[in-house]
Amino acid sequence: MMTITDLHKSFPTADAPLHVLRGVDLTVAGGECVALTGESGSGKSTLLHLVAALDSFESGSIQLDGQELAGLGDRARAGLRRNRIGVIFQQFNLIPSLSVGDNLSFQARLAGRLDPVWQAELTQRLGLSDLTERWPEQLSGGQQQRVAVGRAIAARPSLVLADEPTGNLDETTGGAVMDLLLDLVSETQATLLMVTHSAALAARLDRRVHLSLGRVSGA
Repeated sequence: MMTITDLHKSFPTADAPLHVLRGVDLTVAGGECVALTGESGSGKSTLLHLVAALDSFESGSIQLDGQELAGLGDRARAGLRRNRIGVIFQQFNLIPSLSVGDNLSFQARLAGRLDPVWQAELTQRLGLSDLTERWPEQLSGGQQQRVAVGRAIAARPSLVLADEPTGNLDETTGGAVMDLLLDLVSETQATLLMVTHSAALAARLDRRVHLSLGRVSGA
């Protein structure tokens, strides 16, 4: 489903370029759930953003279902994110001017795949049925993250990317959110790549890979 080959990414600094990814190789099969671990600052979020087509890279290759990301223009990148990728951020990234219900349906509407029956089931399973008219600021952190999970899953993307999805939650709430995420990913047969610092969460996925010194081991 996803093949990353000899991927390089650096950022400019006042002195010299900061090389974050130094030849990353990683293959993830369709339907597989993979945990990406590594020290703080190792480039985990950078790698996730590159796969999500949110940033560009200097050299190497990222292929999603055989489609090469290198060289895609802004419109093609936006279309890829809209139609095939669901992204869950640590900071929730809900749209404050939209209700909970509209946040939940936002991605599916953009993709033209809003299914009212699936949307209602998803809302119920996320425990948000009584909260759809509220604003994001009126929700707890756990509730906001459940909205973020639902928004990413609603359009049934083939790939879900999650960046520390329970990092801002307490252990009990984070565990509940993780249960929901894994159940929904399994049901929709999506592929999951999740950044996490938690060995316990990583152990719940099919496989764990580790990013260190700009390269991935266990790939």
